[in-house]
Amino acid sequence: MCKITTICLQTKDFEYFCTMNNFIQEDTICALATGGGTSAIALIRISGKDSIKITNTIFSKNLENVKSHTIHFGTILDNNEIIDEVIISVFHKNKSFTGEETIEISCHGSLFIQKKILEILINKGCRMANPGEFSMRAFKNGKLDLSQAESIADLISSKSKIEHKTALKQLRGGFSNTLEELRKRLIDFASLIELELDFSEEDVEFANRKELNQLLIIIQTELKKLITSFKLGNAIKNGIPVAIIGAPNAGKSTLLNTLVNEEKAIVSEIAGTTRDAIEDELIIDGIRFRFIDTAGIRDTNDTIEIMGIQKSIEKAKKAEIILFLIDANNKTKEQINQLKKIKNISENNILVVINKIDLNSNFKSDIENPTYISAKNKTGIKELKEKILNIVSIQDISNNDIIITNLRHYEELQLTLHEIKAIINGLDENISTDLLTINIRQALFHLGSITGSITTDDLLGNIFSKFCIGK
Repeated sequence: MCKITTICLQTKDFEYFCTMNNFIQEDTICALATGGGTSAIALIRISGKDSIKITNTIFSKNLENVKSHTIHFGTILDNNEIIDEVIISVFHKNKSFTGEETIEISCHGSLFIQKKILEILINKGCRMANPGEFSMRAFKNGKLDLSQAESIADLISSKSKIEHKTALKQLRGGFSNTLEELRKRLIDFASLIELELDFSEEDVEFANRKELNQLLIIIQTELKKLITSFKLGNAIKNGIPVAIIGAPNAGKSTLLNTLVNEEKAIVSEIAGTTRDAIEDELIIDGIRFRFIDTAGIRDTNDTIEIMGIQKSIEKAKKAEIILFLIDANNKTKEQINQLKKIKNISENNILVVINKIDLNSNFKSDIENPTYISAKNKTGIKELKEKILNIVSIQDISNNDIIITNLRHYEELQLTLHEIKAIINGLDENISTDLLTINIRQALFHLGSITGSITTDDLLGNIFSKFCIGK
């Protein structure tokens, strides 16, 4: 298991880690684990070697010899004054989330009661936990690795079924297991190559270069697969961007309002009403989409409108899906010509949507497979949503697929792939063993950085400081 060094690489992390390193002294921490504010029930979490000892000083029953994973009803006392009736859950060392002796107090959700119990605990020897300190202790005690710890934050912030499913899969170790298997096999070869350096004068080979090359190709293939998944994973985590573009008065703002079932954008018959991009989110079949209403694309001399159109084009280029809205009452070819002016847009992600069919029910387009709707009357919206889902390729999010959603993981995988390619090239060019080991060590370093086998203070500080207090 890694050890946190006492030297912080960034000044901003120094104060944070001076406190976090109190963990080495095995102090006992406490925090409110539920959201702030008044509620029916609140949960206060305590972790550290004196958790049971401190709780015994304020609880009406003795918890010293109780079994792990048991609950106990009683009262919290402050100098014999009853503060609240509570339920206390007991978790022994190595049997808790943090790997330490842990107590969880379920009390009534009064702000006064929450504050009072925390105040009493601090007076009895607890310290208020820092953001992410419970998860940090779980990581330190080997209860989960770094990528699993990060998935906890993703799980807490998940807003859709797919985000929840992806984060839960990583929390259960699917991603970690894949990386550790690759890393273990690479370490086995690395140890043989390192051994060759010890016998360099005898010119012997312990590592079969052909087998090493085959392993590197397997690792390279797996890395490319993981890296490629980040595009989908990032979209899942942040919401898949869908840009609604088209000519002025095509009904873009009306469509946005209809999709999100809210008057989000101003609707007007005056052309050029929308000058800036307007966004809102919608969850369709468990997937979060970010719909973006953009300024109408047309030729104009209005400086502000031109800026809005330029922004529309930029949003369209970055979107995963484009809904190109065509007014059934206007000339289709002129509207299509506006779309052709936008470069670098994949045609695979464009859905052509014919709007206002309520005003022109006989309209038939020569465009292949358009979607006919009336945004105003909500006609064809169900079919439109189904086509949007089909573009996302939900089959990619199967039970067997690992999807990368974390930018840090993506960057480390990219760096690992760079080193693997360098090793493959080195084998082809028959470079010396000592040069090969440099790239192998770097590849192992980047893989280890993802799971936390190799860490630095600034990395841990940056990750755990973003967690909720109490988690």
